[in-house]
Amino acid sequence: MARSAIQPRQAEVEEAPAPKRRNRVNLFELAYERIEAMLITCELPPGRFLSLQDLQDMTGYGRTPVHHAVNRLAADTLITVRPRHGLQVAPIDLARERVLLRLRRDLERFVIGLAAERAGPSHRNQLLHIERLLRERRDSLSLAEFNTLDRRIDETVLSAAAEPFLQHTLRPLHTIFRRIGFIYHSAMPQRVGLAVSIDHHIAVLNAIAARLADDAAAASDALIGFVDGMFDEMEAVIDPSMLDCGVEPLLKT
Repeated sequence: MARSAIQPRQAEVEEAPAPKRRNRVNLFELAYERIEAMLITCELPPGRFLSLQDLQDMTGYGRTPVHHAVNRLAADTLITVRPRHGLQVAPIDLARERVLLRLRRDLERFVIGLAAERAGPSHRNQLLHIERLLRERRDSLSLAEFNTLDRRIDETVLSAAAEPFLQHTLRPLHTIFRRIGFIYHSAMPQRVGLAVSIDHHIAVLNAIAARLADDAAAASDALIGFVDGMFDEMEAVIDPSMLDCGVEPLLKT
């Protein structure tokens, strides 16, 4: 009798901690995603100095999840930890990020080719659903809506590729270039529409869904080529203060 009375208490003790751990992990990821979104949309402008407490106030998350998120973003080179000075949002160095675009091109070709080979019916269904939405909303998508779909594409392609290592490698690059795209489409003196970018994404999605690895790689190269063209325009006309808020604006409005 004594032995049977002890067993239920042991089971309760072993099972109780699990939900807490899942909740903690979820908070870490949510804090990371919130700060990542603020970086992409320049709500946290490139070059800005701030403290951990500032990020806690802006996100509404506590010290531990924000600290965890900052560590990941620092490893991603999106935030720089300045001893005795707090944190700095990494300024945009167009020359460096153009070099990183070459790295992204090669990685993207690999992961997209892998996704085309490995994508199952569920992944293809998701990609075709996004492709249809992009085609139907081609001329009316907002930049925020496009970025949401772009992230969904990245997540689905990486899931179809079924190689977890690639997720940790490509996610920071996607964030870096999503921020570049946001500035290009929202802050250039002459606003540039999303139609050409959408067409390139549609070509990639169609090739992966059709399991045509060579066509998917070619479509990926064309998309990266389009992104590369953004740099020429940005180098020529973008206000340097958009790339580093520590730089005095050329014209104050």
